[in-house]
Amino acid sequence: MRRRPRGGWVWLAWVLAVGVPGLGAQTLESTTTVYLVRHAERAQDDPSDPTLTPGGTERSALLARMLRDVPLTSVFSSDYRRTRLTAGPVAREHHLEIQLYDPRDEGLEALADRLRTTPGHHLVVGHSNTTPTLVEALGGDPRGGIAEDEYDRLYVVVLAGSAPPSSSLLRFGAPSTDGGER
Repeated sequence: MRRRPRGGWVWLAWVLAVGVPGLGAQTLESTTTVYLVRHAERAQDDPSDPTLTPGGTERSALLARMLRDVPLTSVFSSDYRRTRLTAGPVAREHHLEIQLYDPRDEGLEALADRLRTTPGHHLVVGHSNTTPTLVEALGGDPRGGIAEDEYDRLYVVVLAGSAPPSSSLLRFGAPSTDGGER
């Protein structure tokens, strides 16, 4: 059986306090992590401002469970029922108010600027046409557009001081029903 070297936790604490090699002396306090999703599956109940389907409600609950242990600083949503309903379970889990943003171009740029200058962990719920744009505005790679029936993308964009942004694309919940390549 291999023994753990003594002082391993001290070394880890030092790395977290001083910074990760290659990132300079960046601390966790200056790191911004942004989680971005499109709203969950929308219902056909209102053509101008629909709610969520039962599957969309389940996906929203799953998102809240997935982010339960993330120390979220804020939750952002555009001012549509489907986005607010997607963000709601996460906001309630973290005892946060949903902050509304304008999903049009000027509003996305303003939100990107705000996120870049606000350390912490943030969730942004948007739309198929705005979420990839915001990922890109933050310096991440959206990996193409989001299909009309695609709801399972979870982007994670990490901004750590002067280091280049890093981004990941994860999938959560039931896969899209488009049957095509993603």
